[in-house]
Amino acid sequence: MVTLDDVKSDPVLDSFIRKGNEYLGAMGYTEHSYRHVNLVSGIAKNILDKLGYSKREAELAAIAGYLHDLGNVVSRNDHGISGATICGPILLQMGMEPDEVATVISAIANHEEQYGQPVSPVAAALILADKSDVHRSRVRNREFATFDIHDRVNYAVENSLVWVDDKKRTITMELTINIKITPVMEYFEIFLSRMLLCRRAAVFLDCVFELVVNGAKLL
Repeated sequence: MVTLDDVKSDPVLDSFIRKGNEYLGAMGYTEHSYRHVNLVSGIAKNILDKLGYSKREAELAAIAGYLHDLGNVVSRNDHGISGATICGPILLQMGMEPDEVATVISAIANHEEQYGQPVSPVAAALILADKSDVHRSRVRNREFATFDIHDRVNYAVENSLVWVDDKKRTITMELTINIKITPVMEYFEIFLSRMLLCRRAAVFLDCVFELVVNGAKLL
């Protein structure tokens, strides 16, 4: 079976991840480097592990998480769809079973809030993992005076984590936001659609989605 380590060692996939992050940097977007894809990969796997899904489904979630932003090498627009289109033939060539390839590419194609849907447990875990990575370390702009709202909100988030309670069937996203940098309302102004997608993803996993900001439960 094709593993996450196999995917990480593929030179074509590695090149596309690196160059996609480079191109986003040229356009002023936040960091989408190895830090981001490895974090999303680990969180997606952990969600399915905690909820009792099979080890293979959790591994596929890890693979989808690692590859989910590959389409940025083509364009930021519809990058989930272009990434899925790129990944499919490569994964088949590596020897992954067609049904597993279908699971991975559908998750990649559905991780963005503009058009995404939790079509499988792998897709739902990827959505939750990706949308949880809001943090100041992702801001590339070092000139605070020129921050746009996305820079400001990401920079204001000093800590973010996702934790799963398999007994209560809850998936909680917990954020610590420095309100001296940005009010909490600005987070919702740009990320409300993401939170709604996270709620749908949690429901697909037979869970309740919770958002906790600075110790207060908001969703």
